[in-house]
Amino acid sequence: MSHKAWMKTVPTENCDVLMTFPDTTDDHTLLWLLNHIRLGIPELIVQVRHHKHTRVYAFFVTATYESLLRGADEIGLRKPVKAEFGGGMRSFSCEEDYIYENIENELYFFTSQERQNIIRYWLENLRAKQGESLHNIQFLEGQPIIPELAARGVIQQVFPLHEQRILKRLMKSWVQAVCEAQPLDEICDYFGVKIAMYFAWLGFYTSAMVYPAVFGSILYTITESDQTSQDICCVVFAIFNVIWSTLFLEEWKRRGAEFAYKWGTLDTPAESIEEPRPQFRGIKRISPVTSAEEFYYPPWKRLLFQCLVSLPICLTCLSVVFLLMLGCFHLQEFVLSIKELPRILRFLPKIVLAVIISACDEVYKKVAYWLNDMGAF
Repeated sequence: MSHKAWMKTVPTENCDVLMTFPDTTDDHTLLWLLNHIRLGIPELIVQVRHHKHTRVYAFFVTATYESLLRGADEIGLRKPVKAEFGGGMRSFSCEEDYIYENIENELYFFTSQERQNIIRYWLENLRAKQGESLHNIQFLEGQPIIPELAARGVIQQVFPLHEQRILKRLMKSWVQAVCEAQPLDEICDYFGVKIAMYFAWLGFYTSAMVYPAVFGSILYTITESDQTSQDICCVVFAIFNVIWSTLFLEEWKRRGAEFAYKWGTLDTPAESIEEPRPQFRGIKRISPVTSAEEFYYPPWKRLLFQCLVSLPICLTCLSVVFLLMLGCFHLQEFVLSIKELPRILRFLPKIVLAVIISACDEVYKKVAYWLNDMGAF
């Protein structure tokens, strides 16, 4: 069921993240998870709602402004600093919250994307204690609860909700404004830096394509019909493309760095000190880098799994694909050799190959997820 149906059927104010459950979910599961969320993440406000037509339950999740401030401090959210305190971007700190712009305004200090990101961080880091279980699901100590329940199908989906007010504004200033510049700052505030950076690159690339398009059109117009003239124009256009592509890449490096600095991602922490993904499993230890408690998986175990399990499975999968493809080619030759076959049956090998590719894609995707989880990446 879409979030629009939920919001129209059961109006709920200030909902940032929606968590839905299958219609077969029993009350014990709902109460067990609700109790763990309220005890493990007291910062969250969870409201239980029921859709009367489909008989499906959902958790409407949000948080107070004070809780979001603590969450921003916890994840190191970068926010703009007031000019009198030096300006620029800085990781949020509750102890010095007065130095950040719009800190006094609860409605505009956090963007929709930032609120949802903080709530998602809390939900994904709700971890089980030793010996905890739900029905036939046995949790490991420190294992993330919600990602595991989502993988087992206990939780149907967890997704952020749109703000119709902001979407309508973006519809006017972005989608309907064809000949105007993209509101990249608004896109970044709502969808996040990755989406905004993509559309910034897309707009820059589209604008840069004007030069080869115009130059190519001019060459096409002045080129004569003889082979020599066409060859000369092809060489000239190739040289132009080499120069244009070099200038394009260098200019985008500068433009991308400007956007990264403006949106506070130019000096993001290195991956070595970032939090591991919630699905990562390992033993607890004190990090020699940050001196904080972390989950650790010995590299030799990962290497052993790669050599004895991952590599043989990958080679087997490649061999299976190669043999299936080779079989389709032989089938194609056999079908073409029979001249009495109807014309439509000549497409049978191609149809078989398309079905095999789709089936292998689904199977290998599950194999890849399994290898990734078992290898503790």
